[in-house]
Amino acid sequence: MNTTYETLLKERMSRESYAKLTALKNEKLLDFVGFFVDHCDPKSVFVCDDSEQDIQYVRDLALKLGEELTLANSKQTIHWDGYGDQARDKESTRFLVYKENLESMKTLNSVEYETGYQEILGIAKGIMKGKEAVILFFSEGPTGSPFTIPCVQFTDSWYVAHSETILYRTAYSHFQQMKETEKDDFFRFIHSAGTLDERGNTVNLDKRRIYMDTQNNIVYSMNNQYAGNSIGLKKHAMRLAINKARYEGWLCEHMFVMAAVDADKQRKTYFCGAYPSACGKTSTAMIPGEQIVGDDIAYFRNIDGEFRAVNVEFGMFGIIKDVNAKDDPVIFENLKKNQEVIFSNVLMGPDRQPYWLGMGEEPPKEGRNHFGAWHEGVKDGKGKAVDLAHGNARYTMRLDYLDNIDKAGFEAKEGVKVEGILYGGRDSDITVPIEESPTWKDGILLKAATLESETTSATLGAEGVRKPSPMANLDFVSYPLGEYTLNNISFGESVKKAPKVFSTNYFMLSEDGKFMTSKLAKRVWLHWAEGRIHDEYDAYATPTGKIPKYEDLAALFKKYLDEDFTEQDYTYLFTFRCTKWIEKLERTKAFYSKMDPDTPKDIFAYWDATIERIKAARARYGDLIHPGLYQG
Repeated sequence: MNTTYETLLKERMSRESYAKLTALKNEKLLDFVGFFVDHCDPKSVFVCDDSEQDIQYVRDLALKLGEELTLANSKQTIHWDGYGDQARDKESTRFLVYKENLESMKTLNSVEYETGYQEILGIAKGIMKGKEAVILFFSEGPTGSPFTIPCVQFTDSWYVAHSETILYRTAYSHFQQMKETEKDDFFRFIHSAGTLDERGNTVNLDKRRIYMDTQNNIVYSMNNQYAGNSIGLKKHAMRLAINKARYEGWLCEHMFVMAAVDADKQRKTYFCGAYPSACGKTSTAMIPGEQIVGDDIAYFRNIDGEFRAVNVEFGMFGIIKDVNAKDDPVIFENLKKNQEVIFSNVLMGPDRQPYWLGMGEEPPKEGRNHFGAWHEGVKDGKGKAVDLAHGNARYTMRLDYLDNIDKAGFEAKEGVKVEGILYGGRDSDITVPIEESPTWKDGILLKAATLESETTSATLGAEGVRKPSPMANLDFVSYPLGEYTLNNISFGESVKKAPKVFSTNYFMLSEDGKFMTSKLAKRVWLHWAEGRIHDEYDAYATPTGKIPKYEDLAALFKKYLDEDFTEQDYTYLFTFRCTKWIEKLERTKAFYSKMDPDTPKDIFAYWDATIERIKAARARYGDLIHPGLYQG
């Protein structure tokens, strides 16, 4: 360690904190901490280990500094972000890229390395002056595992620190046990909320920056508080992990991990699934009667020839809007209990209870929220009425509070064996509710790469526009899209038996514009997929895969929902729409050409061959092919 840093750290840390830091005997860590203590200039720095005493100190400081307030349930707290800092800042989230790689990264919101590095250091200079800062140690994935990625967070936000103690496994002891050969390999995160106003919110939002250096595994996040921008271990770390996996032969995916449970056969089958925003990801992971391992990010590794996955996180940072007793009973029940939960950007009523949009309860007419003192009808500076809670309001909560958690899978150091992958988009008139891909490669190129999310009347802009979302991971892919797609194919083909891949679509509309099935029908589609994995159902062929037979679905609707499923609805839902599929593939080709002109020609050749196959089917069977007619 630089001797200047040694003197500085002794000045800014208590004897106990300095001893905890130096006990790790990690030069790279000491230089990281020393450089940013010197550069950001906090008045003091606390080093947090894995002990409950230290974690309680973090909770206490978040309250003492006013970053959180205690609610009526004494273990629950509430936090408000500033009025302009309540969603991910995509424009200011950029990759720092070396000059020689800049051309290949030009579609991924990048900045030349030296230019961006000097800018972010300029913003960070003295940014913590007068503040108390904290160093924390976490793990992406279980500690002591083939999946483990150790992480260090340096922040002056005790709300951020508190959130991370809920969302991630603490890993000070893991750093203690790291071998000399491992001590250089960890993710680093430096964050500051910056100058604060009288309400404790970030002032300099024009200087909000989130710069990610995937080449050196460090994230710089300045002048923000909203967790999606400030909590480096979430989506910022995901970008680092995607790039790390690129070179090490594994995958980091924007997926849930869950178990489909067949109680009659006493069988548990693990699925992962990727869905763009508002396409059913969380509701699939939380299907009643099934079990959850994780709701957001998964790492995949080939372990002894098996396709295995872990949930990267320990908690969940969920959108709270429309969480209610009817639609999300498990989560809603936990949000009502007196247990550690952080609510952000919801209303605190006069009774000090939290209230949010769509919670299914009558809210008070006044209280305090992200706007400040609030009452029904109050308007902001632009004359717009302020809702009682923000549409992107959140809750931060431990996953192991949930009764439907699969504890064995959640804690498994070598992960769970994945046998099925679900890719789900939102479209009203193309994709059938569930379709199996013939092979892993077909699944990546026809189910994952073609994912789209259709805009609705609730979305700004034109209704019915299809937004491309390959793998439901586009915002987080940190290297060229074509190479990323190939790496997905290669990984699945590296294991002894790749999971079956399925597409899902919960949003097919009838001719009069109504949804064809209820929200709970997704349980039927899941259990048909589960049965296919175990060779229990036959299927009809389509030009892009295999679909269920009517009699199997009718039995599943009766078994799981006690509903009658008509053959008329089945035929409408599972008709193959040739022209619309051709158009979908042409959109995918155009998007890949724009996003990554170097996408391998073999991928385009595959899509072209599929288009020709569909055209041949259309010529033989007509544009709308009913289930069972297509013979390959």
